[in-house]
Amino acid sequence: MSKAGQNTEEQASGLVLVDKDQGMTSHDVVGRIRRLAGTRKVGHAGTLDPMATGVLVIGVNKATRLLTYIVGHDKTYTATIRLGQNTVTDDAEGEIISERIAAAITDEDIEREVAKLRGEIEQVPSQVSAIKVDGKRSYARVRAGEQVELKARPVTISRFEIHQVRREAAGKVLDVDVTVACSSGTYIRALARDLGEALNVGGHLTALRRTEVGPYQISQAKRLAELADEFGMLPLDQAAAALFPNRTVSVDEAVELSFGRAIAASSTVMEVSQGDLVAAFSPNGTLVALLKDQGEKARTQLVFTAK
Repeated sequence: MSKAGQNTEEQASGLVLVDKDQGMTSHDVVGRIRRLAGTRKVGHAGTLDPMATGVLVIGVNKATRLLTYIVGHDKTYTATIRLGQNTVTDDAEGEIISERIAAAITDEDIEREVAKLRGEIEQVPSQVSAIKVDGKRSYARVRAGEQVELKARPVTISRFEIHQVRREAAGKVLDVDVTVACSSGTYIRALARDLGEALNVGGHLTALRRTEVGPYQISQAKRLAELADEFGMLPLDQAAAALFPNRTVSVDEAVELSFGRAIAASSTVMEVSQGDLVAAFSPNGTLVALLKDQGEKARTQLVFTAK
């Protein structure tokens, strides 16, 4: 591992796939990785709430340039939705603001309303979110006592699977264990809220674990305690290879790309659409650039090799 104080371009670059612990903010995790990696050039690809655990993708040095493309990928979560209670934050961290007995809700009722939340839907984000309203975070306005009206946004729920419905002995609340696969920008808290309202009993999220971000899986992730014992990264070349269609270019083409010059369109050597980003690798497997076809040429979007 490179030492702190070296030029970041000379230091190792890659992704750190962290299995975030509950109670930590994403910013906390970035701070820890900066110390472990010995560099300030660290960022993350999409936050996880403090109560959530699971995959948090961290970019180090040159790999921070990939984070923009990772943020937009689909994500998968396992979660527990409690029916019968609303909270101010739509999750277990907020104060309970209403309670309704959910004992009469059947498994068939839950499945019927879950089915309506699959596919392309319009979702109103949770008020306690990082979305800016007139330049100020929505959660900050809510905590200051303001009423916030957020607009519905289109999201896609490709999977919303019920695994188990657990009924409390007293029968007042139901806990529903689910898996959700969704587009970027989806709020699982809002799904819990909307499912509860559709069933007329209210609902909030009590557990959330992110298991996939694009091609990166929870099985690849390590907790911070493990990384402190043995720090490691997914190398930049491997990270990009998993994220984009791959193209191997010749030595001469790699030189051209390193200077930002165009080469023959990727569509002439592989199946790719005009708008697709392609990762170009030199014959030795080093990531050279990200390309996009424009007519008969593939033009660089990002260059990773030194000129």
